[in-house]
Amino acid sequence: MLDVRRLQVLRAVVTSGSVTAAAAHLGYTPSAISQQVAVLEKEVGIALLERVGRGVRPTEAGRLLTRHTEIISRDIAEAEATLADLRAGRTGRLAIRYFTSVGPTLVAPAVTRLRREHPGVRIDLSLLETEDPLTQVERGEADVSIVVGPRDNRRRGLRLVHLLDDEYLVALPAGHPLAAPPVLDLADLAAEPWVASEPPGPCLDLTLQACAAAGFSPNFTARSEDYATALGFVAAGLGVALVPRLAAQDRRDGVVLRRVRHPEPVRYIYAAVREGTPAQGPLGTLLQALEEAASRQPAPHTAPCVP
Repeated sequence: MLDVRRLQVLRAVVTSGSVTAAAAHLGYTPSAISQQVAVLEKEVGIALLERVGRGVRPTEAGRLLTRHTEIISRDIAEAEATLADLRAGRTGRLAIRYFTSVGPTLVAPAVTRLRREHPGVRIDLSLLETEDPLTQVERGEADVSIVVGPRDNRRRGLRLVHLLDDEYLVALPAGHPLAAPPVLDLADLAAEPWVASEPPGPCLDLTLQACAAAGFSPNFTARSEDYATALGFVAAGLGVALVPRLAAQDRRDGVVLRRVRHPEPVRYIYAAVREGTPAQGPLGTLLQALEEAASRQPAPHTAPCVP
């Protein structure tokens, strides 16, 4: 493989017209320049320069290499400029995966700040797929995934940034007999018809585990895969549902929200990135913005429920 530095020395000699002039421009001795050219000629197996009076001129091979060196030098300069922009967060791509209920509350304000501070970064923003969302980060298909996990969530090769503890509330039809008290024991809902508010996955598992801890299995008489539909079913009187507070912010008419206890179901929300990912640049800005957005959400058991 040809040494780029020797090619640039050759280009300097050809451009300057002499070894002495090239040495002066590059800050080397003439003998050092001659040695570099000699090594390059040995590598390519053909003469690159020929003497003309007190100067030199390129052979056909020398002209060929000089033309290609110009292209290589230009490409290197462009690459260095691009890398500098990438390091500074002026360009690049950031793939973000998220689930629906954190979209308006966490992702939207975070991406707004990201666009403002790093306008040259292309943002690939899409909902999580049904497969393990952490796998997408591990494989490099996503730079960050916002996920739900247990309190002490750890995974080799990943860094999990805790964002928010999101408590579950029970959604009841307006006028329901159990809607009067501000807090309900989860066991009080054992005999009620239930609406499944999530597809199979960690959030639905949390509902099932909470009900099991309260001594019953919910009788699902209606199923949905999104909270808006589930709340619509509750408003229609089809049953009750557990809904995380973030998802309940767009509560519809005909639904009341109450806290539950014994147990108090909470989902823990994290931003997952690859271990060793630099904390600065666009990704660092995004993580800071997500944490700021999360800090503006009410802590569990402090926000009022909606009558």
